[in-house]
Amino acid sequence: MSLRGIVRTVSELCITVGAVIVLFVVYALYWTGVQADRDMTEQVQRLESRWRKPQPVAPKAKTYEEGQPFSVMHIPRLGFTWNKPVLQGTDTGTLKKGLGHYTNTAPLGGTGNFAVAGHRRTYGDPFKDFPELRRGDAVVVSDGTTWFTYRIDKGPYKTVPTDIEVIDPVPRKSGYTAPGRYLTLTTCDPEWGHSHRLVVWAHLDSTSPVDEGRPPALRR
Repeated sequence: MSLRGIVRTVSELCITVGAVIVLFVVYALYWTGVQADRDMTEQVQRLESRWRKPQPVAPKAKTYEEGQPFSVMHIPRLGFTWNKPVLQGTDTGTLKKGLGHYTNTAPLGGTGNFAVAGHRRTYGDPFKDFPELRRGDAVVVSDGTTWFTYRIDKGPYKTVPTDIEVIDPVPRKSGYTAPGRYLTLTTCDPEWGHSHRLVVWAHLDSTSPVDEGRPPALRR
């Protein structure tokens, strides 16, 4: 093969590789977001439809089915239209559909640490603006019968993925020193990487029945 032929072949390969990279970026930035937004909307609609049905008078123990949604989270700091479903579990498939509740952490509103993970980027970018969270910000979660309003006390705190103590019942680096009703949110850092984690910790500030309307934190 002549030098000209070699150059042409290499050029064609570079163009092909470049096209593949562009297609992958489009998939990562756009298509996964479209799919995830649709999935999250479906999860919220499924929950709201379930909540509209008559509920048993006697409350059931809080048990969550793996991979299924059980609550909706609102964070006004991220926008008053920001709401995401919370599903049980944190495996890859579950986090494509919304936020994931860490198995073996406390139930919503329960004593201990209700810990939730979410993607920073791709799959709808649910926690894209996570670094904007500040102390005092509200995180409001509904299970269809009760509004649970948590208030952030610390974060975003940067750590490594192996630091699993951040979701302990009383997280050591959170500043909490006694058992309580806590919330932990985690996401990846940097924005397009996963070498570290960002964490915020919050305490349960108040609860109110859904029948009484939205809590103050969600009123404009």
